[in-house]
Formats: sequence, C-alpha cells, structure tokens
Amino acid sequence: MLASPASVDFRDLLVAKVAGEESVAQELCIGLTWTACKTATTIGLAMSPTERSRTLQWPGTLVGKKAADLAAWIGSWNSFEASVGLSAINAVVNAPGNALMGQAQPLAIGNLSVFEHFRPQLVGKRVGVVGRYPGLARVLNGLDVRVLERMPGEEDLPDTSAEYVLPECDWVFLTATSLINKTFPRLAELSRRSVTVLMGPSCPWLSEWREFGIDIVAGVQVIDPTKTWQVVLEGGGTRLFDEGVRYAVADLRTSR
Repeated sequence: MLASPASVDFRDLLVAKVAGEESVAQELCIGLTWTACKTATTIGLAMSPTERSRTLQWPGTLVGKKAADLAAWIGSWNSFEASVGLSAINAVVNAPGNALMGQAQPLAIGNLSVFEHFRPQLVGKRVGVVGRYPGLARVLNGLDVRVLERMPGEEDLPDTSAEYVLPECDWVFLTATSLINKTFPRLAELSRRSVTVLMGPSCPWLSEWREFGIDIVAGVQVIDPTKTWQVVLEGGGTRLFDEGVRYAVADLRTSR
C-alpha cells in the first residue's frame, strides 16, 4: 500500500515537538560542515549551509535562548537560520530518553555504515541516494545506484532529476538535510513506492516520519559529547563519525 501524503506540515510537527520545553542553548556553533546546539543534556546536530556569509544579523545573541524559540527557525528560508533551528530541535528531540533512538540498532563506527548495513538488501534493486556521501562508490560498487546532488559531480545526477528517478527506485536513501532546504515533502512523496530511509546527523528521532512515507530512520547517537563538540568546532566533516557519533537504524514498519 502506498503511503498517503501527511496531513501535517513537517515544520509544524517539529516545532510542536519542542513547544513548551525549557532547555536552553548553552553553546551554539555553525561549523564548516555541522551546526550544533548544546544544551544541559545533549548536542543537537544539523548540516551547515554550503554557502558562506559575513552579514548574519544575530551572531552573539543566540546563547541563552530557549531551544523551543530557536526551533521556529526551521521554517525560515534563510539556510543558516533553518540549520540553527533544526539543531535546536534535535537538541530536544534527540535527548536521552527518546524512545525510538533507544530501541534503534547501533551500527559500526563510520560515515558509510548505513549503506554497509543495508547493502545485502540492495543487490538487484534500483537504488536512489539523495546527497553525495564521501566514499559511497566504494561501498555500493557493482549495484544499480543513482546519486542525486544539488551540486553534482561527474558521477551524480542533478537534484532536478528527482521527479523522474525516484519513482523508479526500489530503495531511496534521503538525507535529512532535505528538512533544512524544504525539499523533504516532495522527495518523500516521489519515493512513496520505495523503501525509504531518512538518514543523517540532521535527522530527528521521530516515529511520526512514517506518516510521510518514511520506512526507516537512520539517525545518529552521540557517543562522545566532548569529541563531537570538538570536531564541530574544528570544522570536521566525516571525522564526526570516527569518535563522536555513530549511526543507528530503526524500522518504522515494525517499531511501536
């Protein structure tokens, strides 16, 4: 049975999930690759914008604000604000005690562990990957894979090909960065015939993603907060997965 379009806007869902929370942003960093919001209990992550800016209006004003107030920025079309908003949301949603994260299956250390985990199930399937992951070709070598990228390399398709490519796929790996740039609803709809995995450090651990046609959540668990924060501050990318965080997967088709 195909998933029906969700009746709620994902932005409203995320904001509602943190409404009334008293957690405060103790530190906030927009790193080269990751944006991070630190509260008293956890670190929330989101992908940083690829563009650069020297004219942001609010640096020096965010620490001390409630994460719930920053969360409203997930609706912003300013990519820096949206990244900050999602990191604040994840600092609340992905805190210790999150039921879905707690029941998720931890994977091996590494930024490609999600693809390594599912590779046996991808043999003979058409696979779509939204977002280029460093080293992906090595892990999925020999499989029928199409990578869609906003800034495509030689082996990638432009993200505008999604309208044609994703409906033909058996599996789709969808980066949670799509929550920041607001392409998530359409990409999820285009992938409704496939097994769809929402993944990445930007991903909130929410069972409600099943309402959008997501079958599997592949988010991260912070295993070393000190190292995670240091990597973000020092401009790390995939290095984040060496010591700071690890992927875990939760199948929404079977979870309760």
